[in-house]
Amino acid sequence: MSEVEVGRRRGGRTARREQRAAPVPEEKRAVQPGMTGGRYRPLSDREVERIHETALGVLENIGLSDAVPSCVELVTAAGGRLTDEGRLLFPRGLVENTLAKCARRFTLFGQDPVHDFKPWGKRVHFGTAGAAVHMVDSLTGEYRDSTLADLYDIARLVDSLEHIHFFQRSVVPRDMAEPRDLDLNTCYACVAGTTKHVGTSFVLPEHVEESLRMLHAIAGGEDQWRARPFVSMSCCFVVPPLKFAEDACLCLEAAVRGGMPVLLLAAGQAGATSPAALAGAVVQEVAEVLAGLVYVNLIKPGHPAIFAPWPFVSDLRTGAMSGGSGEQALLTAACAQMAHFYDLPGGLPAGMTDSKVPDAQSGYEKGYTLALAGAAGANMVYESAGMHASLLGCCLESYVIDNDMIGGVLRTVRGIEVNEDSLSMAAIREVCEEGPGHFLGHSQTLDRMQADYVYPRVGDRTSPKEWIEQGSADVNRRARATTKEILARHYPAHITKELDAEIRANFDIRLPRKLMGAGNGR
Repeated sequence: MSEVEVGRRRGGRTARREQRAAPVPEEKRAVQPGMTGGRYRPLSDREVERIHETALGVLENIGLSDAVPSCVELVTAAGGRLTDEGRLLFPRGLVENTLAKCARRFTLFGQDPVHDFKPWGKRVHFGTAGAAVHMVDSLTGEYRDSTLADLYDIARLVDSLEHIHFFQRSVVPRDMAEPRDLDLNTCYACVAGTTKHVGTSFVLPEHVEESLRMLHAIAGGEDQWRARPFVSMSCCFVVPPLKFAEDACLCLEAAVRGGMPVLLLAAGQAGATSPAALAGAVVQEVAEVLAGLVYVNLIKPGHPAIFAPWPFVSDLRTGAMSGGSGEQALLTAACAQMAHFYDLPGGLPAGMTDSKVPDAQSGYEKGYTLALAGAAGANMVYESAGMHASLLGCCLESYVIDNDMIGGVLRTVRGIEVNEDSLSMAAIREVCEEGPGHFLGHSQTLDRMQADYVYPRVGDRTSPKEWIEQGSADVNRRARATTKEILARHYPAHITKELDAEIRANFDIRLPRKLMGAGNGR
């Protein structure tokens, strides 16, 4: 081989590396928020209809108990009935009327409009969630109590991860002993740490109202907040099976009146608080969420509400939750189908490994649950990153690892485009008849290396020789280095120092100011 040929080869390799490293516009990336799924359908059309009909029967004939007086008043005034046993019944016509007029095409906003997204149809978005009470060290497996500082770090980590599209609070700060402190500071740590859409939850309605006043200040006023509400409330308004939760219902009412979108979440555990039969588990959670949808629309017709039946799974040998099971993957995909049947924005859980650390079990459980959720077209996939021990543990490094996994899942959701260029007749002719006999430097390859392919941040694709030369680091160690680098530099500054001071003057914010200002001139 001549020196000229060697130089050309090296030059071509350098050019390809430079092109691969160059920033790619969002619209030209291989995967983007809102890829269209829906190819995987575990239920037939007839089975979907039967689940719907059975859910209507449950609401009309069994109903829900423990409704708060305001809910009873709203539902009975609209044609519902309270039985002598105290169960609130929802007639079929009431549910159907609600489904005919409820909100379907609403945007969920970020503080930065670049993160706005439309959670409807079969568009797929991945985000976080959870209420973990522990942080886990990825290398030692040590568990410790989660803190408010941890929550802020998770938010700013997620803010930098391109395949995680929204952020719902992942941990319960154990250093916030009082419920009011917990709710207000959870909300602030989340919105300070990311400009993506945020989800949080509340214990009491007065906490919702106080947090709304704080959000008005961040938005620039109540009118600005109501025009672009960048926080939604995750509301477990029911205690399965088929009972309303009083405080959560009052929080729901406060959120709806305050213009905050709501995630209507019903989370029965199959074999414990919902039927062990998978179809029955879907029926119960669909019925409960439909009751919540009626409730919300009687408070405020057309209010943004996310359809979120979350039938969890029990290991029936022990009764323990099994979030990483194959049954869980099926249930999530089935509930995505139910959301499509109603043409409602659907929020569903996947990625809830039972493993205590980021290991092989974590990888395979998260992998198939996330892949099926994406293939089923779930609009918003909660719990998709960072969580362990069936939602009891949270790991910083897992967010980085799972971001890679979600990127790969999104690529499978996108599928294969078949068109004149992708069929590649011209490229094959050029390479075979005119070119060097390979496609490495071909213009089509260079054009498509970013537009068609997704590359991991911490996943390893080197040869064994290169891997050994580079220190033989496993994915946990590579993720730890990446996490450390992100957290050392990425301090979102969308809440200015002046606005932060104003908020602290009016609200009891416990997140140390110094944690928000390091390294960004604040």
